[in-house]
Amino acid sequence: MVDPLFALTVFAGSVTVLMVIFWPRRGIYARLSQNLRVTKQVQIEDALKHFYMWEQVGRTPTLESLAGRLTISTDDAAGLVTRLTESDFVHPGREGLTLTKVGRESALRLVRTHRLWERYLADRTGVPAVEWHDEAEIMEHSLSVEQTDALSARLGHPRWDPHGDPIPTASGELPELEQLSLGRAPLGTLLEVIHLEDEPREIFTGLLDHGLVLGGRIEAIERDNRQVRVLVDGSQRQINMVEALNITVRVLPEGQHAGSRLLTLADLEPGEIARVIDISPACRGSERRRLLDLGVVGDTEIRVAMASAAGDPVAYLIRGALIALRRSQAAWIRIERAGSLVEVAD
Repeated sequence: MVDPLFALTVFAGSVTVLMVIFWPRRGIYARLSQNLRVTKQVQIEDALKHFYMWEQVGRTPTLESLAGRLTISTDDAAGLVTRLTESDFVHPGREGLTLTKVGRESALRLVRTHRLWERYLADRTGVPAVEWHDEAEIMEHSLSVEQTDALSARLGHPRWDPHGDPIPTASGELPELEQLSLGRAPLGTLLEVIHLEDEPREIFTGLLDHGLVLGGRIEAIERDNRQVRVLVDGSQRQINMVEALNITVRVLPEGQHAGSRLLTLADLEPGEIARVIDISPACRGSERRRLLDLGVVGDTEIRVAMASAAGDPVAYLIRGALIALRRSQAAWIRIERAGSLVEVAD
């Protein structure tokens, strides 16, 4: 005969297990179901963004391109396209898959959130540039329309993300883009970098390693089928053609050149006086805000007061206050020499 106490214990344990698994909203099954729904929604949104990005460069997305982008099988991609079609996001035609008006609006909302979050990371945090894209890939699925609009207002409704991509307005409008790549830019002219492609990550990392930044000025001096030789801040760099085609530039007025390197505050010795030109575009986020808070703006005079025993940091007299800066920070401040204490005394 079965022990009643044992039977009761088994029954209570079974009930507990079932409750843990099937408890509404909090049980394992509910959580797994929710995660599955979230995963499917993210997949749909990633698909819409893929279609939009391909349309922007004049390409027609296919099942194969979608499967490759989402790392799923072509069968799963076909099922996903079926769901998108039933939801009136995508229209399959003879020439391939195209976004409907509803699908394009949804894709633009994702792009808007993504690029605003990258702008936030660049301007308000110390997150490294190579991590902006991956962080934004997560947040684009998390923020509501209202939260995205609030973020835009907080940032002052920026028009461009930190890579130079246009940020859609709340109504989906986009500014016109210039399309001149470094790989096709005229030689011997001053160019301004207006866009650095951030995908794939390896390409973007390589562009940063070359010292390229948005707003930076460069000059293409030689080119063949494999690479472009450019002047970046007075130094020659060899940029392969794959990288060059991922850099968008615009031609600046004649009479300027990029051959002479701008001086920075880090180039000066104690006793020398500098006049600030600007802060390098490479200085972003909290570091840039700190320099601006210290009064480092155009035409500000800064005197190099003294260096530490190790040579780093260095003390600078800025607007009457003695401020210690690391040499790496001083290198962000672009200047022209304004004399020295000896010259001033004379």
